[in-house]
Amino acid sequence: MQLIGMLDSPYVRRVAVSLRLMGVGFEHQAVSVFRTFEQFHRINPVVKAPTLVCDDGTVLMDSTLILDYVETCLAPAKSLMPVAPAGRQRALRLIGLALAACEKSVQIVYERQLRPAEKQHQPWLERVEGQVLAAYGELEREFERAPLAASAEGIDQAGVSVAVAWRFTQLMLPDVVKAADFPLLQAFAQQAEQLPAFIDTPPL
Repeated sequence: MQLIGMLDSPYVRRVAVSLRLMGVGFEHQAVSVFRTFEQFHRINPVVKAPTLVCDDGTVLMDSTLILDYVETCLAPAKSLMPVAPAGRQRALRLIGLALAACEKSVQIVYERQLRPAEKQHQPWLERVEGQVLAAYGELEREFERAPLAASAEGIDQAGVSVAVAWRFTQLMLPDVVKAADFPLLQAFAQQAEQLPAFIDTPPL
């Protein structure tokens, strides 16, 4: 099984960290959707990261769908998703917020790095910045209500998704999302990043 994509993508890293936590073996191929587009195209014509090439050659994409396949078909006994309805509901809320933060962070990064400055639309950028701040604000309030475990034995998919999203945003947009404004998220992510599954999959 091969995971295709760069670990500087929060979506690729989310899958890689999760696979390590579940003890699922995989080969990582650091193929870029930008620098090595043609190579990626030969693996997956859609050129979407992450891409998972299953052992039978089937190509899957989208981090959530890949993780659903792994947890359902390969490692159901090691699932990172809570089973109880209340726990699962909260995990899905946190994951949704983390993925929204990822999506909006990526949009800002692409706007800044790929679009010429004279063509950037400031009102749209301000709107997206407001969305990413709203997502992290909701997550900070959720952590005030009930923190997540950051241990290797206790971290779940919500914790993985939040920690990976936070690290990506802090690496790329520290001027937009200031760590000091979200102390609980910052402390949680720092703990999570000390786990072997995170250390072994650096976002650089």
